[in-house]
Amino acid sequence: MKTEVSKFTEFRKYYLSEFEWFDGEDYITFNLVGIDLVKNKAQVTMTDRGRLSAITCDLLTDKDGEIYFEYGAMFTRIYLDDFEEAA
Repeated sequence: MKTEVSKFTEFRKYYLSEFEWFDGEDYITFNLVGIDLVKNKAQVTMTDRGRLSAITCDLLTDKDGEIYFEYGAMFTRIYLDDFEEAA
């Protein structure tokens, strides 16, 4: 019987990781709270100009196989590989 490694362990490294993105005026901080591979959704908390909010984003894959979600009016791609462990 072939054992298969769960994809959850692959994404465990992203749990509570952080990414800062500059939107032209200020930095927005994203923290990954959860990833649902069945629904292809990511739960993200976001700090934007002093406001904290929780959003659920669709996970997408580009032509190179990199996983990302889109944010903002310009649908900026935020790649999961850009997230780093929060210090």
